[in-house]
Amino acid sequence: MNKFFYEVTSSLGDERFARVGVIHTPHGEIKTPAFIPVGTQAAIKAVSVEMIREAGAQAVLANAYHLYLRPGYDLVNEAGGLAKFMNWDGPTFTDSGGFQVLSLGSGFKKTISMNQLETVNTPRSKRYAHVDDDGVFFKSHLDGSLHRFTPELSMEIQYNLGADICFAFDELTSLADPYDYQLEALDRTHAWAGRSLKAFSQLRNQNQKPYQALFGVLQGANYEDLRRKTAKYLGAMDFDGFGIGGAIEKSQLGEIVKWVNEELPANKPKHLLGISEPDDMFAAVEAGVDTFDCVSPTRVGRNGAIYTLDGRYSVLKKDYERDFSPLDPDCNCYTCKNYTRAYVRHLLRAKEVLGYTLASIHNESFTIRLVHDMRESIIDGSFHELKRDWLARYYKNKK
Repeated sequence: MNKFFYEVTSSLGDERFARVGVIHTPHGEIKTPAFIPVGTQAAIKAVSVEMIREAGAQAVLANAYHLYLRPGYDLVNEAGGLAKFMNWDGPTFTDSGGFQVLSLGSGFKKTISMNQLETVNTPRSKRYAHVDDDGVFFKSHLDGSLHRFTPELSMEIQYNLGADICFAFDELTSLADPYDYQLEALDRTHAWAGRSLKAFSQLRNQNQKPYQALFGVLQGANYEDLRRKTAKYLGAMDFDGFGIGGAIEKSQLGEIVKWVNEELPANKPKHLLGISEPDDMFAAVEAGVDTFDCVSPTRVGRNGAIYTLDGRYSVLKKDYERDFSPLDPDCNCYTCKNYTRAYVRHLLRAKEVLGYTLASIHNESFTIRLVHDMRESIIDGSFHELKRDWLARYYKNKK
């Protein structure tokens, strides 16, 4: 039985943009807009699922590439699926692995260019990822072993991981790639989208698992014609929702999201991949994004960066050595209720794992709460005022 559907419950007028809704999944509801914490290897780094639930998380996202390499998707399936394996009692997402096989697998990370080698310092002979029309050969970032991902294998991995929301396999491009290559990669992504849908449908028909949704992934970089082209193409296919991915110039994020949401079906959820900066999230929500994920809150927290309403600061600075106030005086999270800046600073400097945990809990709580406030402001009609006042305060010291 298909227990997955999305409904818009409120908006600022046009239901394609700045909207509130509910994603219904077999394992619970996700009230949108919502920030989805990333548990790359079936774990939010240094944070337990009980802690992330207390922080207000409604769902978590794990990574098909990493779980394929370790411990193996067959093992996760044997354990009862991703949620049971990690003791999470709500909805789960898995990404397709497309980003990782072409970033970690290439050794270039976010500077990857599959076409213009002069944009990187690694010669072709040292490349770790190679794309063809059928799939991608890549070397594991763990041990250098050679692997191949195809749309069919990505679907098999995600289906066996058992996530409520999965993503079609796509080809990642970067802003370094020229228009001609963006177009070539987009055509390949469209072909892979069709293969992903077919393979996922066959897996659903062969098994009796709770319904798993499949989202198509939109690429096209900063090009309006390509973004609209892919939105129309994928929007006509039988996807349950859509992931907006690929290279996006920060200054154009809201504009690009609006382009695709003008073309995509309004009655299906939209997920923006890899975004968590406050200005980006405001722009995305205003342009119609329902959910987004990012590793940044925990990653920067482990390095001492702390989110507050007055901007981000480094708790590692000597100024906080004897500061016995909370990380954020305006926050009521577990960390801020129980621990001080001086203590968290000490833990991080001593490389105690508890320091990573306390900083991460705060940053995740802060981000989740911000998106919750956006949701409430759309309901009561104050979104534009919240955006103006919140961003003015957060970035007031940024030069």
